[in-house]
Amino acid sequence: MARVPYVEAADVPDEHEALLESALQGKPLNVYRSIGNNPAVLAGMRSFLRSLWNDSGLTDRERELVILATAATIDSRYEWHQHVNIARDVGIDDAVIAGIGTGDPTALDRDERTLVAYVRAVVEESVDAVTHESIAALYDDDEIVGIAATAGGYAALGALIRAFDLELESGTTFHGWDPR
Repeated sequence: MARVPYVEAADVPDEHEALLESALQGKPLNVYRSIGNNPAVLAGMRSFLRSLWNDSGLTDRERELVILATAATIDSRYEWHQHVNIARDVGIDDAVIAGIGTGDPTALDRDERTLVAYVRAVVEESVDAVTHESIAALYDDDEIVGIAATAGGYAALGALIRAFDLELESGTTFHGWDPR
């Protein structure tokens, strides 16, 4: 049982009701329903996450690689589960997803391995000059900020998920770190 209740649409002001639902999945998600206990924070978080999706300078594929690498690094089963299908929808195959989940990068190309290694370093707060130079050889400063902000934003979301001890949505089964 989650440590905070999952709010319903009737529990939040009318202008915040839509924020409880995933635009991609078309249904309320436990993560938003838990944060909905504070509607103003929910609105801010959704705005921030939306900016990471739309303004990071990353392709959909790169964004999902960043989110999956973040979820795997912080061991966030909930966030991992949410993004496996999104990753598949943007063309990431199960071998790549499994490689990120299990820490075996062989299915990723060289540039994707560099991206995932950088994300792990951002989340672990261990970016050094060599790690930065590796990512800077592939991305411009604007995109590097987008990568780091996306990794940091989803790590922060993972901290809320852990603090609230959120469960997967009813009727779903964890995809697993190796979803093949």
